[in-house]
Amino acid sequence: MSQPASATTSSAATYASRPVTLMSFWAMLLLALMWGLSIPVTKLGLVTMPPLTLTAIRFAVAIPLMMLLLIGKKPLPWKAVPAVVCLGILGIGVGQVAQTFGVAGTSASIGTILSATIPLFIVLFATLRLKQVASPLQILGVASAFAGIVLVAWENSGATGTSVTTALGPAWMLVSAVAVAFYYVWSVELTTKHGTVVVATWSTFFGFVALIPWAAWEASYTPFEITGTALGAALYLGLVVTVAGLFLWLRILREVPAPIAASVQYLQPVFGIAASAWMFGDRIGTQFIIGVGLILSGVALAIRSRPARQVRKSLD
Repeated sequence: MSQPASATTSSAATYASRPVTLMSFWAMLLLALMWGLSIPVTKLGLVTMPPLTLTAIRFAVAIPLMMLLLIGKKPLPWKAVPAVVCLGILGIGVGQVAQTFGVAGTSASIGTILSATIPLFIVLFATLRLKQVASPLQILGVASAFAGIVLVAWENSGATGTSVTTALGPAWMLVSAVAVAFYYVWSVELTTKHGTVVVATWSTFFGFVALIPWAAWEASYTPFEITGTALGAALYLGLVVTVAGLFLWLRILREVPAPIAASVQYLQPVFGIAASAWMFGDRIGTQFIIGVGLILSGVALAIRSRPARQVRKSLD
């Protein structure tokens, strides 16, 4: 039975004012570290393993454990399957694959910071698809972030080895950011009807199924070596980033107001860039720092909460 509007508003206000416990704070910090290391670890796995193969192994590890999340949940209705299939192909087949190709063609630092632009595209798509109005500050944030992208994309352009940045690398990262952002916005509509865990698990499964033939084709003509480092990278991405990250994220959302929980995204690039500098020797010069500042400030403006009166209206 649904609550009256007044009761819903009161509950939301109480929840939003709930203090963040020390345990929740450490959980958010841990999640930022886990997700922030995903790009550098992907870069490490790509040293001896091709992109599609690494992505396929990652989700082959993750999906059986994700299925455990479905225990006790309502099954996905058959009429929702086509939309969830398309969602999975978009999120995994386009978003995650493009990200892996992007990481292969950028330094780990640039890949990390470009992945942080996903919230910017979420704002744009939410404005178009969910009819949310973008404020002037949000528009300024998008412009600031793109200016930062131009700066960071050239910081390591002359590097060699694992830190090389190609012409297509940043482009792949932006394709990934667009696809993943649309995946999240589209997910809002589907999860509202069928639940977050159900949609996330089945969309991941269908995306993985669509990826298998392409990964098999790549493996048939691309020489690669499954080293201990590469396998460790795949296990980290599958077990830590995908499965443990989802468990932890859902727990955080049960205990912490969503706007505060979302702020964890600001720390991810910090961990990722620091790890990239240590693991691969990526340069962190003045141009890079200015670009990072522009992107992070742009993200902060772009995902800025709507005015209180609009939030109240959406709850009525």
